[in-house]
Amino acid sequence: MTQMAAPASRLAIASWALFDWAAQPFFTLVTTFVFAPYFASALASTPAEGQALWGYATAGAGLAIALLAPILGAIADATGHRKPWIFVFSLPFVFACWALWYTEPGNPSAIPVALACFAIATLAIEFATVFNNAMMTDLVPPNRVGRLSGTGWAAGYAGGLVSLVIALGFLAANPESGKTLLGFDPMFGLNPAMREGDRASGPFSALWYVVFVVPLFFFVPDAPKKANLAPAIRVGLANLLASLRDARRNRPLFVFLLANMAYKDGLVALFAFGGIYAAGQLGWGSIQIGTFGILLTITGTIGAIAGGRLDDRYGPRAVLFGALAILTVCGLGLISIDRTTILFVIKTAAPAAGGGMFATAPEQLFLILGALIGAAAGPLQAASRSLLVQLAPKEQISQFFGLLALSGKVTSFLAPLSVSLLTVATGSQAAGMSAILIFFGIGAFLLTRLR
Repeated sequence: MTQMAAPASRLAIASWALFDWAAQPFFTLVTTFVFAPYFASALASTPAEGQALWGYATAGAGLAIALLAPILGAIADATGHRKPWIFVFSLPFVFACWALWYTEPGNPSAIPVALACFAIATLAIEFATVFNNAMMTDLVPPNRVGRLSGTGWAAGYAGGLVSLVIALGFLAANPESGKTLLGFDPMFGLNPAMREGDRASGPFSALWYVVFVVPLFFFVPDAPKKANLAPAIRVGLANLLASLRDARRNRPLFVFLLANMAYKDGLVALFAFGGIYAAGQLGWGSIQIGTFGILLTITGTIGAIAGGRLDDRYGPRAVLFGALAILTVCGLGLISIDRTTILFVIKTAAPAAGGGMFATAPEQLFLILGALIGAAAGPLQAASRSLLVQLAPKEQISQFFGLLALSGKVTSFLAPLSVSLLTVATGSQAAGMSAILIFFGIGAFLLTRLR
């Protein structure tokens, strides 16, 4: 790929960042804070079973991404174009999100439909993200990539925040009171008893994506076409094999990809199970979990902006170390909490009837730790892609973003699978979640080997 002679226009950069804004409601509403807890509390027989099933679906999607993402990235480098690939993968993403509406309680097919649609949507949006990431070096010079990456993540967090406020304030309601977080009746006559507001998070994510991804196709410049698809496939696969050999010879790049493999596994599992864990351990419903999500997206937006500037000043490796330290300490704190316990051994008063939201010490500590996790997650992911830009050959950037997706997904089934298996073996959500901390530790250790 040829480096652009001059940075792209502000309109092009803003349109590129809108991709993260467009995609984030799926991760915020479906993967973590609204639909996933609904699945565990209303469709699965127990929260522990829901955590296990959700983990298996996450693991399956991760394995498929691991096998295909680097191949697609290599083909995109050979053809030159990125935007056609983003469009192709946007279609199944939108349809799968929409189909989540049809997973009503009591429907015998609801569980398999929910898991299949969640896996397909995850697969499609991750593939689209590979090609969106690969456009960064066409938009700004190398010394601005960290800030651009942080801006994209900040836009994503902001999109997640706005969409979550809309979903909780106007769509999803407490089944007992029938009111949304803002005290309104759900819009469009959505039935709280049938959890229609929770299920609507799927179609809402689809519509949001369609509206806000459009500027990317109109205003972001694409790389020029290099070859037709058929010869590009052959060239792309050959280049992929060469890049795998190059990655092994490039020790810093190889060590970074291994580290990314470990800590991204842990992060995927942490967010995949966060809402489900809160529902089971603290008894939170969609209103409480969604409010918790609002807090996380606020701190995540701040963290992504600050992390991008710290990245440009101190380098992405230092940002990664700081983020992993926060995630490990706070993750340990989260698994030490249940309804009447904090820090594993300190007993607290049980929730009082009519005590209001977040009235107990465990809930308050959970909020604090979650806010810190949100602040660290954005910089972790933004610094990862800016570090890759520094390490990878510029003419193979899509290919190596495919390898980044490979390293972030090739074992991404392991962390969710470890959580699922440990949850089943112990019957404890907290014990299952403890597996995540091991992946953060491995990632941090490998980064110490990166010079």
